Amino acid sequence: MVVLLSAAMARSASAAEYYVAPTGNDSAAGTMAAPFATIQRGHDVASAGDTVWIRGGTYRPTTGKASNAGFVFSKSGTSDTNRIHFLAYPGEQPVFDFSQLQLSTSTAAGFYVTGSWLHFKGLEIMNVPMPGGSSNNGIWNYGTSASPAANNFYENLNIHHITGPGLSIAHNGNGAGGGHLVLNCDSHDNYDPNSSQGDGQNADGFGHHYQKTGPSTIYRGCRAWWNSDDGFDWISQEVPIILENCWAMANGYADSGTRHPSSANGNGFKMGSSQTGIRHVVRNSLAWKNYASGFYANHSSGGNDWYNNTSYMNGTQYNMLASPPGDSSMTITLTGDKVHRMRNNIGFPNRNSNMMGVDTMFNTWDLNITPANGDFASTSDANVIMGPRKADGSLPDVTFMHLAANSQMINKGTDVGLPFVGSAPDLGAFEYGAVTTGTGGTTGGGGAGGTTGAGGRGGTTGGAGTTGAAGRGGTTGSAGRGGTGGGAGTTGGAGTTGAAGTTGAAGTIGAAGTSGGAGTSGGAGTTGAAGTTGTGGGAGTSPTTGMGGSTSGTGGSSITTGTGGSGTGAGGTVPDDMGAGGCACSVERPTHASWLWLLAGLAMIVARRRRAQR
Repeated sequence: MVVLLSAAMARSASAAEYYVAPTGNDSAAGTMAAPFATIQRGHDVASAGDTVWIRGGTYRPTTGKASNAGFVFSKSGTSDTNRIHFLAYPGEQPVFDFSQLQLSTSTAAGFYVTGSWLHFKGLEIMNVPMPGGSSNNGIWNYGTSASPAANNFYENLNIHHITGPGLSIAHNGNGAGGGHLVLNCDSHDNYDPNSSQGDGQNADGFGHHYQKTGPSTIYRGCRAWWNSDDGFDWISQEVPIILENCWAMANGYADSGTRHPSSANGNGFKMGSSQTGIRHVVRNSLAWKNYASGFYANHSSGGNDWYNNTSYMNGTQYNMLASPPGDSSMTITLTGDKVHRMRNNIGFPNRNSNMMGVDTMFNTWDLNITPANGDFASTSDANVIMGPRKADGSLPDVTFMHLAANSQMINKGTDVGLPFVGSAPDLGAFEYGAVTTGTGGTTGGGGAGGTTGAGGRGGTTGGAGTTGAAGRGGTTGSAGRGGTGGGAGTTGGAGTTGAAGTTGAAGTIGAAGTSGGAGTSGGAGTTGAAGTTGTGGGAGTSPTTGMGGSTSGTGGSSITTGTGGSGTGAGGTVPDDMGAGGCACSVERPTHASWLWLLAGLAMIVARRRRAQR
């Protein structure tokens, strides 16, 4: 434990923080008071584990780090816990506007990323120009065998009005790439009007291509809309990708969805085309009003897993077109382990194509369910796709395309390993009655308010474990004979930390001994010595109930002065929870002297307990 703590402290001590602001200077120290002017300068001085904080405001670079890039990120972290972080300063919005950037006519980007184990969060990237016929990128994550650009984390980014893909991840070469997490990002309004391949041909929201080996990538909680080509495009990707909880709307359109460019494709989720038959996973996602298909296999030679998706008012809801490797002009029927697997999907309306070679069950078209507006809480998408995200960056809470209470799609699905409520899974992207949880990110690296949220990589976001209920306190211990102190109650069993058991009530001070014989004159009896306090019971262990201390205190004579009289006071009984004790002699109102004796007795009790605890 000491070694681990020392190592963690050493890492924390070695990590540096730098600051960038629109009013900064790259010759400055890069501190909060004297920030750099560019994120490039922050990158150039940062090392693995460091954090570069980007202050709010607009950054308008005119000259790039390279002829084809505004900024180049070539440095790398070393692991998931030792990344280089480029984070929006908490509560502020940095905007990178590349409209004035001078670029060459080759393929270019605002952010050109060749490093690995990097983390970008909370940035807005816009207006990358297109000086030639090459479609450019907002962020271009480009890996090679020598520099794989792998394991990067893109979080809460807003990328728009790019003359090409918003976020493009490409790996060119064997052994390169993969392992990324793209979390809660938006990419929209991207359009390449002068592309050498045709008007609007390459401006996807998210593109992922050419990886041949290495780990899979996860896209979670992302949105793509009004991109002239496709929302999500995995063409020529040969390593499986998991896409979950993502939305795609009105792709295949430009100018805020008002027109369809002549060469634009217009699919929401284009999950192909693999030449080796790898299997992508697409689940819990929503596509609507896309020009072509909501969900499209794009000539892939192997099938994908399509689970619990909703496709609404697209040109075609699901198109499972397959072709042999290298020949997209032919259509084939997939067989054996290469077939598409489709479960629990909604098509509204049920309008699909190329459904041969598909293992299809428990979908609306298999169950002869004809969806209607009344099956949904809302079919109005006003302000849905562009609505603000939650504070943790996750998708907004909306009712659009969620099932209504009387929907015919509730409990009509089959178990595919996803959480569900009720006797069986519902159909579609949204389980009726399920509690929505955010997909928060990892802890930010830095003391200036590192970002919070649980950021496990891979898989669906695990909800944090609930704190165990505090243990029930021990019952009050019964007092010992002769006024001994009751033992402390046992400590309740902890959930996270059990609440300590209540201390047993101390026994009453021993009742008086016999009153002094006074003759007929009724002289005062002798003052009884204070009873010895019993030793308190030790603290119990979870989860048994603590018993009172058992040591018997010797009953002394009464602290108060006995009343005059010739007889000994009759011994009385006391309640069980007070402990059996000395005689119950008659007690008068305490005098000033009696209070002094009581205080002295309490002082003795405190002193003895302190000695016992040493």
